Amino acid sequence: MKFLDEAKVYVRSGDGGAGCVSFRREKFIEFGGPDGGDGGRGGDVWAECVEGLNTLIDYRYQQHFKARKGEHGSGRNRAGAKGPDVVLKVPAGTEILAEDRETLVADLTRVGQRVRLAKGGNGGFGNAYFTTSTNRAPRHANPGLEGEEHWLWLRLKLIADAGLVGLPNAGKSTFLATVTAAKPKIADYPFTTLHPGLGVVRADTREFVLADIPGLIEGAHEGVGLGDRFLAHVERCRVLLHLVEGTSEDAAAAYRLVRAELEAYGHGLGDKPEVVALSKADTLDPETLAAQAARLEEAAGTAPLILSSATRRGVPEALRALLARMDAAAAEAAPAADAPWQP
Repeated sequence: MKFLDEAKVYVRSGDGGAGCVSFRREKFIEFGGPDGGDGGRGGDVWAECVEGLNTLIDYRYQQHFKARKGEHGSGRNRAGAKGPDVVLKVPAGTEILAEDRETLVADLTRVGQRVRLAKGGNGGFGNAYFTTSTNRAPRHANPGLEGEEHWLWLRLKLIADAGLVGLPNAGKSTFLATVTAAKPKIADYPFTTLHPGLGVVRADTREFVLADIPGLIEGAHEGVGLGDRFLAHVERCRVLLHLVEGTSEDAAAAYRLVRAELEAYGHGLGDKPEVVALSKADTLDPETLAAQAARLEEAAGTAPLILSSATRRGVPEALRALLARMDAAAAEAAPAADAPWQP
C-alpha cells in the first residue's frame, strides 16, 4: 500500500427536505384542517478516527463526499426521513485543516474520536406548523435549508513514541529493520526512503512505536526535498534518535545541519529529548571512529552512542536510552497534567 499523508477533499452536507402543504378531507370527519408534515433534515458529514489505517491513500481516488438530502414531508402529518450521514474514516494522527491550509478544524489523535465537518440543513415546516387560532387553514410551508460545503485538507502526522532523524543515508532504515519487523527499502544511495515508516520495537519486556523519517537536507524546514512534510511526522514523537553517519566528512557538521533544520521548523522540535548516536561504526577504523566521536561529542554536548545496525553493536544500549528518555518525558508531563486549577 502506498503511503499518502496529505489529501484534499470536498464535503457537502445534505439539504433539508421541504415541508408539505396538505389538508385532511375525509368523509364523515366533521373537522378537517391542515396536516402537512415537516421535511427531514439533510445528512451530516463526519470524520471518524478508526483502527487499522495508517495512510490517507483512500482519499487519492475519491475526493468528493456528499450526504443525501432529507425527504420531503407529506400529508397526514408524516415527517420526511433524515438523510443518511457520510463518514470519512481516517487514521489516528490526522489533522483536518480549512482550505487555507492554516486554520485547524480538528485534530483526531484517538480511535473513536468524531467531528462533524458539515451540518445538514434543517427540514422545512409543513403547513400544520403554522396553524393558529386566527389562521385555521394556512396554505404555505417552508422549504428546507441548504447544507454546508467546504474544501478541506487532511494531513496525517504519524503517532510514534520515538522518531529517527538524520541526513540521507545515515542508516535510519537499517536500524528500523534491525529492531522491528518492518521491511523498509535499504540501499547504498541517499533518499532510499521516500515515505515515513513505522515499526514496533520490543526491548526489555516493553514495546514502543518507532518512526523512520526520510532524510533531511539543508532547507528542509522551507520545503526543500519535501522536508516540511517529513518534519511534520516528528511533531508527535516523544523522543528523537539522531543518527549521524560515521563515514561522513565531518560528523559535527552533519549533526549541526539537522539540528538547525529542527529548530528552524519550530513546533517544539528543537526542545524534544534526543539520543545522539554515531552510526555505521563497523565501517570505520578505530582512529577514525574516535576522531568522529570526539567531533560529535563537542557539537552535541554529550557523548554519542557508537552504533552499528549491521553487527548490532550499541543497538540494545540505544533502545534502553530511548526508553529512559521517554520515561523521563512522561514523568515531567505528569505533574503538569495533575496540577490543580488556580484562578
